[in-house]
Amino acid sequence: MNEQVLRVNKVEICTESFGNPKNPAVLLIMGAMSSLDWWDEEFCLGLAEKGRFVIRYDHRDLGRSTTYTPGTSNYTITDMADDAIGVLDAYSIKQVHIVGMSLGGMIGQILALRYPERIYTLTLIASSVFGTEMEKLPPMDQRILDYHAKSASIGWSNREEAIDYLAGGWKTLSGSKPYEQERMYKLAKREATRAKQLPSRFNHALLQGGEQYYDKLDKISVPVLIIHGTEDPALPYEHGIALTKAIPHAKLITLDGTGHEIHSEDWEQIIKSVVEISS
Repeated sequence: MNEQVLRVNKVEICTESFGNPKNPAVLLIMGAMSSLDWWDEEFCLGLAEKGRFVIRYDHRDLGRSTTYTPGTSNYTITDMADDAIGVLDAYSIKQVHIVGMSLGGMIGQILALRYPERIYTLTLIASSVFGTEMEKLPPMDQRILDYHAKSASIGWSNREEAIDYLAGGWKTLSGSKPYEQERMYKLAKREATRAKQLPSRFNHALLQGGEQYYDKLDKISVPVLIIHGTEDPALPYEHGIALTKAIPHAKLITLDGTGHEIHSEDWEQIIKSVVEISS
């Protein structure tokens, strides 16, 4: 693993890479309020061992990337897509295979529309349609919203309390597959150790922009793979079906019992699918 803090799009973006830079590049884009830590190192290594050069990175307001005052809005989702392109430029990568989780999948959709010449393929995990159609789909489980509503009372300077909160958030997102408590606490500890300012993550709740790309998914011309769990409480399975319909040539892979997560039981299938689409 190789860490670099890059000056990208007038901000600092922290990246980590795995594998041989001469191999086909895969850029992993995580979801809202989630640092690069939640792309497990073992998952990244597994993908790299299949002959891919893997990059994961911290969005703004997460990890070691640029953070802003909590409760402020300083960038749009289009800026976040441009951050991804800046990462590719810094690594001298002309074209890439995108794998986006949740919000990362929506950023991937913008990338495929905004920079089609830079994107080879698009894999969307637990994501949704970027556009007005999303408003017609089943909403997020209220228990997730209730959990994060308590964040204002978290003592972020108390390391154990912060780690409990970070790990517990993933429990609210799980499906019927066993909640991987040990793994979640391990990743939460790593994020708590790396992060400049944990409360900045909630600035993602204020994210706006990208309206010029609404309802244009039929214009995406690159190969698209959609991976969605049947028990996703954040973006229910219907969101994956809607994505498949919105992108005519997209292929849907269903993960039975999986929630809004990249469960370790699914790693083998996800890695195999990403390798196949990027071959």
